[in-house]
Amino acid sequence: MMGIIYEQSHQQQADGGSLWLLVTVLIAALVTSTYMTWFWALSRRLTGPKVWPLFGSLPSLLANRARMHDWISDNLRATGGAATYQTCILPLPLIARRQGLVTVTCHPRNLEHVLRTRFENYPKGPQMQAAFHDLLGGGIFNSDGETWLLQRKTAALEFTTRTLRQAMARWTNRSIRDRLWRILADHCADGRAVDLQDLLLRLTFDSICGLTFGKDPETLSPSLPHNPFTVAFDAATEATLQRLLFPGFFWRLKKALRLGSEGRLWKSLEVVDRYMTAAIAERKESPSDDLLSRFMKKRDAHGNSFSSSVLQRIALNFVLAGRDTSSVALSWFFWTVMRRPDVERRLVDEITAVLKETRGPEPAAWLVEPLGFDELERLVYLKAALAETLRLYPSVPQDTKYVAADDVLPDGTMVPAGSTINYSIYSLGRMETIWGKDCREFRPERWLSAEGYRFEPAKDPYQFVAFNGGPRTCLGKDLAYLQMKSIASAVLLRHRLELVPGHRVQQKMSLTLFMKNGLRVYVRPRNHCGDLVCSSTDQVRATPAGVATAPAA
Repeated sequence: MMGIIYEQSHQQQADGGSLWLLVTVLIAALVTSTYMTWFWALSRRLTGPKVWPLFGSLPSLLANRARMHDWISDNLRATGGAATYQTCILPLPLIARRQGLVTVTCHPRNLEHVLRTRFENYPKGPQMQAAFHDLLGGGIFNSDGETWLLQRKTAALEFTTRTLRQAMARWTNRSIRDRLWRILADHCADGRAVDLQDLLLRLTFDSICGLTFGKDPETLSPSLPHNPFTVAFDAATEATLQRLLFPGFFWRLKKALRLGSEGRLWKSLEVVDRYMTAAIAERKESPSDDLLSRFMKKRDAHGNSFSSSVLQRIALNFVLAGRDTSSVALSWFFWTVMRRPDVERRLVDEITAVLKETRGPEPAAWLVEPLGFDELERLVYLKAALAETLRLYPSVPQDTKYVAADDVLPDGTMVPAGSTINYSIYSLGRMETIWGKDCREFRPERWLSAEGYRFEPAKDPYQFVAFNGGPRTCLGKDLAYLQMKSIASAVLLRHRLELVPGHRVQQKMSLTLFMKNGLRVYVRPRNHCGDLVCSSTDQVRATPAGVATAPAA
């Protein structure tokens, strides 16, 4: 009898287990079916690259991470004249239409709407500010509202002064005359290749430090010394960018445990903080006319002096902007010019024509000093070539905005509050609907007047936003052009550059459009009127001080 009861009990348990398994399978099937129906409806409303259940467009993004900007550009061109698409990076109910939704655009009217017309509705946003806070704090490039406005107004007063432009020219020309020319001449004499991008980064870093702190760290020296601050700053920037690839809770957990990139960020920031603390302390003891000293005299919204921590973040923001953007633009400029001898010839002809008028017909007189402020102002074709470089290879290839309240873009695209707008500056210069059939061609003439003697900016300012637009338009735009023209003319006047055979130029996925492998070049002497210029270091010491297609790279 007991055996029969046991068997019946065992059978009931088995039947109960099977029933629960069946119920579980049915529930799972119902949930999956419901989710897939919801996902199908969501994906039909999206207009961008293929999205996958649970993972959204992240698989495609990761698969194309080595050519992200070109991938985004391909997606935008596929929309035709719309130049806008929407995708989802987190396709989950209640999240997908807000935090998971990303609107990608390069439509000029949409850019104008976001950057100017509804500026207040599109701040940096909490995600971006949180990711960059440890590095940039509440500096001008990582703040919104009153905090940003106060710094903007304070900086605007300084950047509009002629004295600041003169100071930038002074710091840049000193580095060119005393160090860059000598380094290039050394490599010209012995035939060794040099990483031009590295030289440019060092030069612009020394210049912006001089302008910001009144102190030249001389990282551009013949020995190309190791500089702990620049190494730490680069590492901190790269680690900060990695935060944008993951959900906030994930990088915050890594930060708490100091794992991986967050551990490297913490160590790098220690080095950066020590350098900045010392620079601020030195300026407090002996103020000068540099940017840091000028901000020390200013007051915050409450009438108080800026604290050392605030001054540190303000200065660091200017170093970030002043070092990377100009050097990156110049790297792409020289790479393009090396592949376009017709452009190079016209650039050199323009430089020498100006110098003949200002310094006389003798080439030796042209090499005494880098070009001065008034001479640089006359280099119209050089400015056009730099603008064309920035159109195709903008130093900051894309930017992101947070949608504060529901809105509709001028092209009819609905953007819900909490979602993100990514505007692709890189794609903007590659759209036929915006720049015509020759949009991928490097043609400086598009920036010149009909007679070719006057620089003409884009008729629609939102067709070219390499210097941003609206209230956040770059305050250092004129300084950047001045510095780039000074460096470009100084190099082209003395030297021809040749790309090292086999050297692969690739974009590096970072905040700015760095070349992943640098720019390895051979330095050759420039021939003026049959005389070779700067063929050896001794000569430097003796000297008185066609249309090609721009590839994706």
